Amino acid sequence: MWKPIILLIVLSSFCFKPELPALNAKIITYVESVMGTKVDRGECWDLAAGALASSGAYFDRSSKKTVTIYGRKLNPNKEEVLPGDLIQFENVQMKWTVGNTSYSSSMGQHTAIVYKVNAEKDYEIAHQNTSDWGKKVGVSNFNLNHVTKGKVMIYRPIEK
Repeated sequence: MWKPIILLIVLSSFCFKPELPALNAKIITYVESVMGTKVDRGECWDLAAGALASSGAYFDRSSKKTVTIYGRKLNPNKEEVLPGDLIQFENVQMKWTVGNTSYSSSMGQHTAIVYKVNAEKDYEIAHQNTSDWGKKVGVSNFNLNHVTKGKVMIYRPIEK
């Protein structure tokens, strides 16, 4: 009697994972379609602009601020970040240690798309115009806990 109930509970934990919002899913589909290629001129924000245009999401470049607005700004300390969300880096410096080795990295003005969520504040990001991938779209790890300076703004795409 208990075995079918336990089996149902175990199976439901795999079957009822929340789906991505429609715009986020469209953005991930777009990113997968351009992986390894150069989008537009190969600038980092060209990937975001292409993904937002392809998905029909809101994109405001008319602001006189230095940060482009990609949708609704999230608070990653209070809200779940999802694949398809967009990240804007502003003068970011990062430091972290793995074993006995220390690493550091920096990003001035850079735009990326969350491609995968590994854990809370630990993401695989899709981006281009990087030292690793050049002007082609590639994926790198980004851990928000490694940021020591600068601003990281995360946006949820919204309808036009």
